[in-house]
Amino acid sequence: MLYAFGFERIGVLVSDLYFVDPRPAPGQEGAERGVRLEVRMLGQGDLKGSIYSARPIEVGEPVWRADLLEAADGPPGSLNRAHHHPAFNGWEPGQRVFDRGLSAGPVEWVGEQLSDLGALLDRAGVNTDGAFAADAESLRACVPQIKATVQGLLDRIKAGELATAPAGDEPESARVSWL
Repeated sequence: MLYAFGFERIGVLVSDLYFVDPRPAPGQEGAERGVRLEVRMLGQGDLKGSIYSARPIEVGEPVWRADLLEAADGPPGSLNRAHHHPAFNGWEPGQRVFDRGLSAGPVEWVGEQLSDLGALLDRAGVNTDGAFAADAESLRACVPQIKATVQGLLDRIKAGELATAPAGDEPESARVSWL
């Protein structure tokens, strides 16, 4: 499932995720499940037809990511692998950063991060020069709706409805998600 919140130049994408890393770091072995949230650059394409035609939308490079993950073989709702990536190098995320606040209250923590888009973009190394002020204001107004979306996905994962393993034997590698 994918949710997208689009503003002028920034988008927030939220999806459920089931993930098996074929080369996990120590302590990250085994399947993970949860919610992935990314802040991405957005672009509006030129119309391809009349004034009534659908507008192409570009969902561009990510600048920040929160992974509200847990070991899939552990208790649902533990979020024992929740982390974030404060910056990206192109399409590749930087290192996982574990934060006690994120593990203790993931939905609130994500809301706090999104409420200060300027600081989030600064930490990600994005040159803002005030160009994202309208996005920051619009995003801040939508934080309650984004938090409700994240919580709804977490609830459905805990109930076993989303972020489930592919059918068959557990794969050596898998990524079941839009993000």
